[in-house]
Parts: sequence; structure tokens; C-alpha cells
Amino acid sequence: MEERLVRYTKEHKQETRQRIITTAGRRLKRNGFDGSGVAILMKDAGLTNGTLYAYFASKDELIATAVADQMRAQHENIVAQAAPGRAGLEQMIRWYFSTEQRDSVEDGCPNAALLDEIGRSTDSTRQAYTDGALVLVDGFAARMAPHDPPSARLKSLSLLGMMAGTLQLSRALTNRRLADQILEQGIHNALALLDAEQHDRSLQPVPCLPRREVKTDDPGPA
Repeated sequence: MEERLVRYTKEHKQETRQRIITTAGRRLKRNGFDGSGVAILMKDAGLTNGTLYAYFASKDELIATAVADQMRAQHENIVAQAAPGRAGLEQMIRWYFSTEQRDSVEDGCPNAALLDEIGRSTDSTRQAYTDGALVLVDGFAARMAPHDPPSARLKSLSLLGMMAGTLQLSRALTNRRLADQILEQGIHNALALLDAEQHDRSLQPVPCLPRREVKTDDPGPA
């Protein structure tokens, strides 16, 4: 009986910790780091302020953990689920530049919602973001250049930056028609980048095989 109670307590603690991380991630994307105090973060999770310190050393540790969790979730739910090759990239691009994704900040991309704040945040938060971003771009690169993903990593980072910046701009505009047009142009620009990458690869020279030396017993003319 005692063993079962201990196991339940550990599971319950882990579930509570994950609830704090998940609700914090959504709140941070909506209100930003400074606009999300400990009181509101804990209220979202249905807990008291002091409960934070039973699971995290500080608010900064929770922020870093929430950022890592948001990046992991985006990879698992979007990138990892996409089709292979260019079809998968186009699938992700069209999802990213949808009005539903643009209008749902809490449930949307952490890059577009938090990128500027992460750049001014702690080293641990920036590292959590960097690790997550590289997993995302490696998923892009594996579809952009299946036979040599590392060669497409820089281009994939550029694609991620372009997508996040375009979504931020669309969210910032008060003119709905113009904001929607920005999303449509974002799809066009992203697909053009992919086409340019494929074109560049098609122009790369094919390495020549070394010529074989043909041996002969004929000494040639004396």
C-alpha cells in the first residue's frame, strides 16, 4: 500500500510540473516574459505562488524550461509529422502562414511570439531556444537536401527566420487585408527560396570519375 502511494505521489508531481510548464508556455507567448508574473503563471496552473519553488529554482528556470518545451512540441506536432521531401516543407509553410496560426498566439509558433524576448533573456533561455531551433531546422534540412542535410542547415535557418519575421509583421498590422496579403506573400517567398535551393543544387557539377590507365604490351613504334 505504501509503495503504491509513493508511486502515485511521484506521478502526480510530474503531472503538476508539466501542467505548470505547459500553461506557462501559453501565457509567455501571449504576455511576454515581463508581463507574466509568478502570480499569474501559477494561477493559470491552478496553484499558489509558492508552489513554483517546489518545482523550479526561479522564474527564469521556468521560462527556460517552458521555451524548451514549446520548441519540442512544435517539432513533435508539426515538423516530425510532415511528409518527407519538398512536399513536407510546403505543407509546413502553408500551415505556418495560415490565418488560424497567425491569430492563435497562445497555441502558435514560439519563434514568432518570443524571439525578440529570448534574444534579451538569460543564457539558459537562449540555450534552450538554440537547442530547440536546431532540431527544427534539421527537420527542414532533411527535407531540403535528403542526401546531405548538413549542407542545407544554414538555408534552413534562414527559412525559419524569414517565416517568423513574416508572421510577426502580419500580427502587428491593424489592416486585416494587408496582414492577410503578407501571409500570402510569405508563402510565395518561402516556396521561391526552396525552388532556388533546388535549382542551385541541380547546377552543381557532378564529380568526374578518374580515368583508368589502359596497359598494353605493345611498346609502340621503335
